[in-house]
Amino acid sequence: MLSVHLEAGRVQIRSVPLPRVREGYARIRMLAAGICSTDLELQRGYYGFSGTPGHEFVGEVVAAAGEEGRRWLGKRVAGEINLACGKCSWCARGLGRHCPARSVLGIVNHPGAFREFLTLPLANLHEIPRSLTTEQAVFIEPLAAACEILDQVKIPAGAAVAVLGDGKLGLLIAQVLQAHGARVHLFGRHPDKMRIAARAGVTTEVLSATLPSKAFRWVVDATGSSEGLRTAVAMCEPRGTVIMKSTVHGLASIDTSPIIVGELTLIGSRCGRFEPAIRLLKSGKIRVEDMISNEFPLERATDAFTEAATKGMLKILLRNTS
Repeated sequence: MLSVHLEAGRVQIRSVPLPRVREGYARIRMLAAGICSTDLELQRGYYGFSGTPGHEFVGEVVAAAGEEGRRWLGKRVAGEINLACGKCSWCARGLGRHCPARSVLGIVNHPGAFREFLTLPLANLHEIPRSLTTEQAVFIEPLAAACEILDQVKIPAGAAVAVLGDGKLGLLIAQVLQAHGARVHLFGRHPDKMRIAARAGVTTEVLSATLPSKAFRWVVDATGSSEGLRTAVAMCEPRGTVIMKSTVHGLASIDTSPIIVGELTLIGSRCGRFEPAIRLLKSGKIRVEDMISNEFPLERATDAFTEAATKGMLKILLRNTS
């Protein structure tokens, strides 16, 4: 089968053996997969990565062992990306996403979705409702990451929230928080992209040298840049909360004095539960179709990564055309 391989910044297409199906696992034919900012960071050297990336996907289960596995055959699925041990104290607390022995699809010790067939535990799978298109369902994983904010932070309806960054995740976060009932103010650099969030009722503003100082109790950094956190801290009011969503290769330099003096709370936020994301997509409250910039067949992954890294680009999809 065909598989994407990242190493030393290069994107290659390789022919590799079909993955075998272990007990409790499914073999999934990838239908479509999205290139995200994390994939681009892996290409740049994040985690010292070498292998097959990709964790935002929709696929069809084509093989699975046992009676439970047979139930999944032919199902269209998305999959949670953390493969936990299921035995440690973290897993016992329902925190398998933080299991110290976990592997992570397309990121840590488990080949990702940018290949014709991938494997995941049956426990990680979520069946996709028939009402959702494959294109919509590709966004389940990043939308779950956006929804995770509401599992971590209690934001009352009507509260003013700033979201920094009009990239793929920033647009999703702005829409999720707006659907929750917050009054979202999205700051970005691309008016054309911010119009996607504006159609959901989000207030938008082009980033400038002069930004509101200490103006928001909740600020989300989704800029994907090392400068974003500094900006978020400056915009957060005393005793407010900054939610950090950016994954950036390298160190972020920041003056901690405003954090300490302002008694700010910093919250790292990562993956989320799929159930709220699926419900939101079904409700029609989140616009994702406008966030697809282009799509490429899997064998043209090199071109797809190049386009995904182009400034101002939104979601690039890879398709399995075999």
